[in-house]
Amino acid sequence: MTINQDLFAPGAEAAIDYAAVLSARQRIAPYLRRTPVIRNPALDEALGCEAYLKCENLQPIGAFKVRGGINLILQLPEQQRARGVITASTGNHGQSVAYAARLVGAPALIYVPAGANQLKIASMRRLGGTVVEQGQDFDECRVLAEERANREGLYFISSGDEPALIAGVATAYLELLEDVPDLDVILAPVGGGSGASGACLARDGVSPGTTVIGVQAASAPAVHDSWQQRQVVTYDRAPTFADGLATRAPFMMPLRIMLNGLADFWVVTEEQMKQAIRLLARTSHVVAEGAGAATTAAAMARPADVAGHKVGLMLSGGNLPNDVLAQILASE
Repeated sequence: MTINQDLFAPGAEAAIDYAAVLSARQRIAPYLRRTPVIRNPALDEALGCEAYLKCENLQPIGAFKVRGGINLILQLPEQQRARGVITASTGNHGQSVAYAARLVGAPALIYVPAGANQLKIASMRRLGGTVVEQGQDFDECRVLAEERANREGLYFISSGDEPALIAGVATAYLELLEDVPDLDVILAPVGGGSGASGACLARDGVSPGTTVIGVQAASAPAVHDSWQQRQVVTYDRAPTFADGLATRAPFMMPLRIMLNGLADFWVVTEEQMKQAIRLLARTSHVVAEGAGAATTAAAMARPADVAGHKVGLMLSGGNLPNDVLAQILASE
């Protein structure tokens, strides 16, 4: 474990606010439809609360990240688009960049770790991205991608420390709060933290009384531990099947936003996320990947904390390979 003390150094997060979220919504509106918020009595009964499921698994890439990619790529100068963009991803962010780059005809280079989700890799390639499978995990890929960006003059897109990405993904939470304006609680999954920090920004602009709680995998707790200890904590490994949550180190910009915006931060186990995948399939007839099921897992694990409340559950993605889904469903 490594601890760094520079968490409170000035950062660019001051440049992002609720106005940026509203601009992002207008910018991406021609390209993406509003996703539904669904309720199911069986899910309510299982969780002991009014559960409002925001179905970002229905996005063109099967995940909420596409909002951020489009918002960012559309703002790049034409000259930079022509040179191309580069990023590192475990899957959904890479799909987002590839999807958005294709809209404007920009080359997209995506570093992914060895053994990454093949469903997501196939999607990146289908969308026109050039995929480089190199590095043991996301954090190694991030270093390799940044080095290549510097060598070749490509625009490196951080999956966390990008105001335009945060503003873009925040639009999912803005829609949720508009559709259910009296939510008591939003549970937001945390990998790098762009989504949860976006939830805080949307909440501040629409529904200040709503509580936002982050949810991370217990086996990949770098952001949770950094938030809890109020200092940057990194780890050597992040062994979770929920690849969208598999980060070994926090991003500074979303972490600073979450320090001020989250009321609490919970962790869930691998088995709890698998139980939530089964519950969502049975009660709500949706497929959730590990990160997408993490919020439901958190509600299942802390019934006393959600009992009787109106709870927004961000289903951030549904890109779960068929064999993994079958194995999880069969283990019930």
